Amino acid sequence: MSILIQQVHKYYHNLHALSEIDFNIPQGCFFGLLGPNGAGKSTLINIIAGLVYATQGTISVMGHDVRQQWRQARQSLGVVPQELVYDPFFTVNELLRLQSGYFGLGRRNQPWIKELLEILDLSDKTKVTMGHLSGGMKRRALIAQALVHKPPIIVLDEPTAGVDVELRQMIWAFSKRLHQEGHTIILTTHYLEEAETLCEQIAILDQGKMIALDTTHALLGRYPYRMLKLNLTTQNIKIPSTLAEKVQSLTQNELILKLHREHDPIGAILETLRDAGIHFTDLHTEEPNLEDVFISLTHREKS
Repeated sequence: MSILIQQVHKYYHNLHALSEIDFNIPQGCFFGLLGPNGAGKSTLINIIAGLVYATQGTISVMGHDVRQQWRQARQSLGVVPQELVYDPFFTVNELLRLQSGYFGLGRRNQPWIKELLEILDLSDKTKVTMGHLSGGMKRRALIAQALVHKPPIIVLDEPTAGVDVELRQMIWAFSKRLHQEGHTIILTTHYLEEAETLCEQIAILDQGKMIALDTTHALLGRYPYRMLKLNLTTQNIKIPSTLAEKVQSLTQNELILKLHREHDPIGAILETLRDAGIHFTDLHTEEPNLEDVFISLTHREKS
């Protein structure tokens, strides 16, 4: 296992920030850690990274306890933080050389630093101080900093928050490459479509507790509903009483129904509509996405 988390609790005075967190992250997995604001995601990441200690429980990284064997555990991790934390007076090159020295790599790591700079399109920024970089370039530099020691596990904490489309696409392309090369990737994000596309397994936290842990495919299968959208030709329709509770939206041109995949066969629904004199020119179904599952599990409403 890349990461083993056993019965972790975290208290901040009277706040129980994490409660009985217990799961494993397989080696080489692209793993999503999701949850609403305040769910405990950042607290858990900080404990994994050794920045704060769990009140109870243990966490090991590549077999090394994050408290008792912190040097070895830290060597196995590369964390890209959510916040842009940096020394504004270091140049990009100085930042990466310092990080190499922190892990005892020194000058022999220069070829990898050069490759990172090229991959992240930072080659022409090596002598620019961090304080003079744009927000997107700072984000690239922090990604390079996290990867400078070639860690087997990479934590991406909201890496695309507030970045432009070009940088977001670059980050995901680079993440896919690292995953294909065998790295374990742990992703936290509020962009659920990204988690659905990238992650093989997903854990969902809410109010400090684990409320779901499964493969992405299995999580999507938990949501029992799908949407049926019909382009209407009939005006001023009257919805049959048997379908009234299933109506999600109704305009002059479109009717959207929320149907249970097992209990609401589409053929029977269409027959009921035709019997009510409701006609349409086109229809299509939309299967549930990760946002639907997330909202169902956390009881959050779509904004």
